[in-house]
Amino acid sequence: MAHSLSAKKRVRQTEKRNARNRARKTVLKEQIKSLNVAFAGGDNTKIDTEMNKTASRLDKIAAKGTIHKNAAARKRSRLAKKANAIKAGAKVSAVIGGAAKGTHAAKA
Repeated sequence: MAHSLSAKKRVRQTEKRNARNRARKTVLKEQIKSLNVAFAGGDNTKIDTEMNKTASRLDKIAAKGTIHKNAAARKRSRLAKKANAIKAGAKVSAVIGGAAKGTHAAKA
């Protein structure tokens, strides 16, 4: 329990920041889900529009410091790679955001 005024203020600020960041991450997850739906549909124009929205959202969230800029770049790169593979006609089954092949989660 915080006792000093500055510590109490810190607690209030942290709660606000956590709520803001949680909301931003939720919106990002929803955007990635809609992009994955577009991937499943296979419509190239839909994939392009959803990819642009997702990349924009990733950049904005990284600029505000909710996620690291390199994490945003990595996610954007993986999504773009998947989008390009689908446009080329390849079958892509891995979902971005889930456990990737070769990770501990996949081995368990």
